[in-house]
Amino acid sequence: MLKDSRGLTMMAASADAVAAYDHVIAGYVSYAADMTPRMAALFAADPDCPMAHCLKGYFAMLGFKQALVPAARLAAADTWRLVVAATPREHGHAAALEAWSGGHPDRAVEIWDQILASHPHDILAFRLAHFTNFWLGRPEAMLASVLAVEKHWSEAEPGYNAILGCRCFAHEECGSYTEAEAAGREAIRRDPGDLWSAHGVAHVMEMQGRRGEGIAWVESLERHWDGKNNLKHHLLWHRAMYHLERGDFPAVLRLYDTGFRDHASPLTQAQPDLYIDVQNAASMLFRLGRLGVDLGDRWTELADHAEARIGDCTTAFTLPHWMMALAATGRDAAARRMLDGIRDHAATTPGLTAQLAGTVALPVTEAVFAHGQGRHADAVAAMRPVLGEMYRLGGSHAQQDVLEQVFLDSALKAGLDADARMLMERVAGRHPVPPARRIGYAMGDAHA
Repeated sequence: MLKDSRGLTMMAASADAVAAYDHVIAGYVSYAADMTPRMAALFAADPDCPMAHCLKGYFAMLGFKQALVPAARLAAADTWRLVVAATPREHGHAAALEAWSGGHPDRAVEIWDQILASHPHDILAFRLAHFTNFWLGRPEAMLASVLAVEKHWSEAEPGYNAILGCRCFAHEECGSYTEAEAAGREAIRRDPGDLWSAHGVAHVMEMQGRRGEGIAWVESLERHWDGKNNLKHHLLWHRAMYHLERGDFPAVLRLYDTGFRDHASPLTQAQPDLYIDVQNAASMLFRLGRLGVDLGDRWTELADHAEARIGDCTTAFTLPHWMMALAATGRDAAARRMLDGIRDHAATTPGLTAQLAGTVALPVTEAVFAHGQGRHADAVAAMRPVLGEMYRLGGSHAQQDVLEQVFLDSALKAGLDADARMLMERVAGRHPVPPARRIGYAMGDAHA
């Protein structure tokens, strides 16, 4: 038994193995792109380290891809086999991975919370709980987790910036913008390359309509992002969102082609169907299409990836984004297969993930398909009952916005003024920037 850099006891063969483990954790919380060699070094140092196998499974699950789930389940089995003589904390991680890979992310969060109650310096449990709560639409749980652990941390401890970054984003999603920005700016002062903190402040500026500041914020930090993973694409998406609000569509398309959907990028080439990149791309193309911007053939490659992922329901929030691509390219047969795949998954698979796919993602995805076919009244009818439940799919306020625009556009085109007005009131009550100052809503405001 040895101790990692945060003083947590772990089962490992040597100090070198612990150092390799710490290097992996540091890469994970800082969004490093070189996680494959970091993991290889850990396994080379200790192929029987229980937490190495657990990390392998966690990282497979973080890909939100059905093809990776069997590897995660195998890693869970390997972790249980090796963890027998390890600490209760490591046993907890094995149980969390087993629950998550079994379709029970809510159960995994409960276990991570239990770990943190006894070991508040377990940055792995903390970050995984933060991530999973976000994709379950639980900002209040994100904030509660931060408030519970941060009092046990000091600035000198490795990983402290991750606490600040999560503090920033949790406060932002809970609407506490002053607290959020202060934490994010402090984290950037300490480390200008901290993507999560840069991202949290970008969200504050998005929600407050500070578009010029947002563009300058992202541009000022881009030079620090060498060696970072796909989260930097999401930050470029935020920059494009500011340009979109200003009506600068050429700038948005340039950022699409050379930034967050850059096919020349090794990151895009390695993971062309990564969930966050697909969400960035599809949501932006939908917004632009609504505004009459010529998109060329940009939908085609997304639709190709969507067809290849039919039946994959590991991330409920991505499902309507896949459908946007299929609907935009007129692939009606593939769209129907996708809807059938969601129904089958929900009917045959246990766990919260499948439940959310069937009860919330399915009607929203049906609405996207109906909208694409011009069946606007059908889209409104499908989506109306779950408007109040869409938050459970996860995603930020800025990301959920595109789904609300699907409903608004459908209501306007169907002549359903009461539904359009209801959506506008809903958005006005949640978003601090009035609809008249937001490009996707100004025309809806005038109509309703």
